Amino acid sequence: MKQLSRIVRSVKAFSQEMSRQRDSAEAHTRLLPRPKLGLAFGGGFARGLAHIGILKVLEEEKIPVDFIGGTSVGAVIGAAYASGVGPKEMEEIAQLVRFKDFARWTISRFGMCSNDRMSGFLDRLVRVKKFEELRIPLVVAATDFATGEGVLFNSGCLIDAVRASCAYPGMFLPVSIDGRLLVDGLLGYPVPTKPLKEMGADRVIAVHLSAHWVKSRGPRHVFEVIGQCFSIAQDKMRAGWEAHSDVVLEPAVGDFGYDSFTRASDLIRIGADSIREVIPTIRSWYAGTELDIAPALPAPVAEPIIAPAEAPLAVAPATLPEAAA
Repeated sequence: MKQLSRIVRSVKAFSQEMSRQRDSAEAHTRLLPRPKLGLAFGGGFARGLAHIGILKVLEEEKIPVDFIGGTSVGAVIGAAYASGVGPKEMEEIAQLVRFKDFARWTISRFGMCSNDRMSGFLDRLVRVKKFEELRIPLVVAATDFATGEGVLFNSGCLIDAVRASCAYPGMFLPVSIDGRLLVDGLLGYPVPTKPLKEMGADRVIAVHLSAHWVKSRGPRHVFEVIGQCFSIAQDKMRAGWEAHSDVVLEPAVGDFGYDSFTRASDLIRIGADSIREVIPTIRSWYAGTELDIAPALPAPVAEPIIAPAEAPLAVAPATLPEAAA
């Protein structure tokens, strides 16, 4: 009996040790929930096409976006992406977009242009009509012209909210929504980082399109006077939004004009370059989580095809194009 009792105790001790080791292994392999990522896109007219390059790289790196906040052109890009328009499609559209596609000159005491054409432009660009239909939660920033308060939209009509966010003072007419006269969100939320944290983002990437409108030569017209004033004001407001960001991207868009839509490819490339520099930092946020992101692998290089000696490839003589008249 004593020998049997010893065997039972040994088996029991062995079982307990195996259970302890199994629990320890599970504890080491148990993954934490991944952090939720928010993108805060600032304004900048044509310079905002750099946002497309940033989205392009995030998709290449398989880094998911959970929340988007947008001001002005940042609201346009954010709304398109949140509705399901991918970076590649946006890049193709950007090659064709011009100022006249969403604005028209007008005579008014309140501005030189109307952005009423933007309704049609957004109808064609954005795949849904309401915030509630978006695949990624979006917040759009505008400014109450009467009070100066920042106004945030995350429900209801998407297109009206984006139009209001793009109503740059002095250039575009203000937009009226629910009895409030609204202008560009740059005065309330130049880069809407704080709203993203309030929506539940654990990490926020802020994209600030820092670029002065006027160089040493001085302003050329009233738009550059207005633009330079707001550019200075945005720089003074930087501390407010920067405090709620984990990474700040500032694509090198200083040499581009507010209307440089013809340089879309360059702007998209510059946006992509700006985020590639911080991809290791962003990837580190996911270490040990259920989405532990490995570096993106380069595309495989195809082996060169070499024709056998006994069957050489026939090469047709090159034909030169005729000279243009």
